[in-house]
Amino acid sequence: MSFVVGDKVVYPMHGAGIIEAIEEKEVLGERDKYYIMHLPIGDMRIMLPMQSVQEIGLRQVADKEDIAKVMEILQGEKSKMSPNWNRRYRANLEKIRSGDIFEVAEVVRNLAIRDREKGLSTGERKMLDSSKQILISELALAQDSTPEEVEAMIDRALGMEEEA
Repeated sequence: MSFVVGDKVVYPMHGAGIIEAIEEKEVLGERDKYYIMHLPIGDMRIMLPMQSVQEIGLRQVADKEDIAKVMEILQGEKSKMSPNWNRRYRANLEKIRSGDIFEVAEVVRNLAIRDREKGLSTGERKMLDSSKQILISELALAQDSTPEEVEAMIDRALGMEEEA
């Protein structure tokens, strides 16, 4: 899959951004073409080798139908999770790494519900925060919204607006 300057894309584990440039650079003696991507949340710039976007999992941001499905997932019931903290953490990490917006939404929903029911460990709290930021970054870009508007929308979907 190839992208062009201006494309809104998702970099798994990091969130969504915009391809600002395509440049040829020499890195470690190798000349390659790179996508120069700007991640608005955190204001980061990253270089991604064009030939490895497939294995990295770079993809276009969600469309309107995907966003509607994400909101349904966030409002849904908690899916079955291991009672074992370590297994649960690894399963959630795998979902986040997949770069699949629906899997990330599931992690956000499940951890938010677990937080309300039992509270979260420090590790799971960090995971909830980072997976929520990944989701916010993609939905904000996909809808041309601010991160604050999207976070409020996610919190409403999770039934958390009274805590926000």
